Amino acid sequence: MSEFDHAQFLKTLSSEPGVYRMLDNDNQVIYVGKAKSLKKRVSSYFRSNITDSKTRVLVSNICNIEVTLTNTETEALLLENNLIKKYQPRYNILLRDDKSYPYILLTNHKHPRLAFHRGSRKVKGEYFGPFPSAGAVSESLRLMQKIFPVRQCEDAYYRARSRPCLQYQLKRCSAPCVNKVSEDEYAQQVDYVRKFLTGKSHEVIADLIAKMEKASEQLNFELAAKVRDQIMLLRKMQEQQSISGNFAEMDVVGFAHLNGLNGIHLLMIRDHKVLGSKTYFPKVPKDSQEQEILTSFLGQYYLAPGATGRIAKEIILPFEIEESDALSEALTQISERKVSLKVVTRGERAQYLQLANKNALNSITVKQSTQDSINKRYAQLKATLRLDDINRMECFDISHTMGENTVASCVVFDSQGPNNKEYRRYNVTGITGGDDYAAMEFALNKRYNKLVDEDKIPDVIFIDGGKGQLGRAEQYFENWPHAKMPLLVGVAKGTSRKPGLETLLIDGGRKTIPMDSDAPALHLIQHIRDESHRFAIAGHRNKRQKQRTQSLLEEIDGVGSKRRQTLLKYLGGMQGVKAANIEQLKKVPGISPDMAEKIFNHLHDKG
Repeated sequence: MSEFDHAQFLKTLSSEPGVYRMLDNDNQVIYVGKAKSLKKRVSSYFRSNITDSKTRVLVSNICNIEVTLTNTETEALLLENNLIKKYQPRYNILLRDDKSYPYILLTNHKHPRLAFHRGSRKVKGEYFGPFPSAGAVSESLRLMQKIFPVRQCEDAYYRARSRPCLQYQLKRCSAPCVNKVSEDEYAQQVDYVRKFLTGKSHEVIADLIAKMEKASEQLNFELAAKVRDQIMLLRKMQEQQSISGNFAEMDVVGFAHLNGLNGIHLLMIRDHKVLGSKTYFPKVPKDSQEQEILTSFLGQYYLAPGATGRIAKEIILPFEIEESDALSEALTQISERKVSLKVVTRGERAQYLQLANKNALNSITVKQSTQDSINKRYAQLKATLRLDDINRMECFDISHTMGENTVASCVVFDSQGPNNKEYRRYNVTGITGGDDYAAMEFALNKRYNKLVDEDKIPDVIFIDGGKGQLGRAEQYFENWPHAKMPLLVGVAKGTSRKPGLETLLIDGGRKTIPMDSDAPALHLIQHIRDESHRFAIAGHRNKRQKQRTQSLLEEIDGVGSKRRQTLLKYLGGMQGVKAANIEQLKKVPGISPDMAEKIFNHLHDKG
């Protein structure tokens, strides 16, 4: 490793604000920091009396430092967090939360739709949120569906309807698709939704009470009863979400540390309602201080690109941080309104903080309990299979229908459990239909023939099947070019095919591994086997459905690729095309009256 001449570097370093990037011998960014004075901050790393072990290890790995000057400390703070997200340096505290926050979307259609939304705002409409989790959005949509009969169905499904769906029968949609509700009434319900989502539920209740009284005066008791039920549901929902107090908008940040794990719990309050909460577990280098962890979390959470909508006017902190003023100024600048960070010790806000801290600690306990269970399963499996360690396992399965549309799956488990990013599916081609042995060999070829990174070689490969599949897998590995050889284990179902009666096969099926039905190691094997089965079946069904959809329309002379796509898109998939009458088919762009009749007759002749 080349020696970094810090003394020479510091001689030319500016005292202006900016961001510094520390690089190792491989020119990889290992730490990103910001400073009001670059010279003063970077110099502090090279003092002779550093007691912090984390800093000493970091400095020992520095081979170069790059700096970027900024006009203000606020600019430095924004740039720092962008670079941390970009480089994910190993000595920085990292908030692993790449998903954008979910919103509720009210579309800008003739009959607006309520929907879950995540990602870029390409769809025209009004966005409400952000919510802390997808579950919070789903729960809100479910509750609103009971109160406001505004459609939540996909646009393609809505366009293809010729009669009301089940949601209308359950009184959870007013069926605007088939004109079961007047335009004015539907628009009024949409307006109620809009008011409710912007915290004006009291106005909604007042409007509904007036509407109920008017219906009663006109002796329209059926409508009056319907509105009364709507009011009762709305009041019940208010009671469930209301907070006793006068704080309309704030985030309460709880913090806990237990057995080396740090948890940060965020409680979001908007429009006097608990919008939801979520616990984060940032990746923290050894010996990091609590203040450093909280500061890094706040920066990465609130200053992430596109995060403006999630910034509350008031953020309650569990303890003081040095950069509170700088962070407050940065948040005020990007949100274009005053944002304050506070530490409170009494009153209602202190009670909310106590609740957030309690949730953070509880989340750590649950997470560690879950991990302990996983560790116990892995430990027993290592002992059962007589392996020194298990860092990676893979499982293969084959799915098809009478030999058609064969799909192979490969799922991956690491020391934390399922690693979904590593899952793969393979469309099996060039084999005799129904030949599971050849399909297994095809999948193994696809998976490992071009393997370069030996770290990706699993310690154990499970084959969902009996002696035949296991034997074909062992044949594939006879000419294995790598030093590390995975252990091959077949998972054969018992005669009754009930969980717990599986037989584990090794050595081509000549040996079996006995396991009790309640053994934690067997539960782990069942988990990975079931995951591979689920993943293969999902891929096979998608492939089969796509083929069926295409094949029916492909049989019709004159319906080419472009017309097929138009039909499916306009009518909401193959079910919509089948359900359409000739008049509806004629309305599809590019479909003439003769062609509409031809399509209708062909599909209905096919039954």
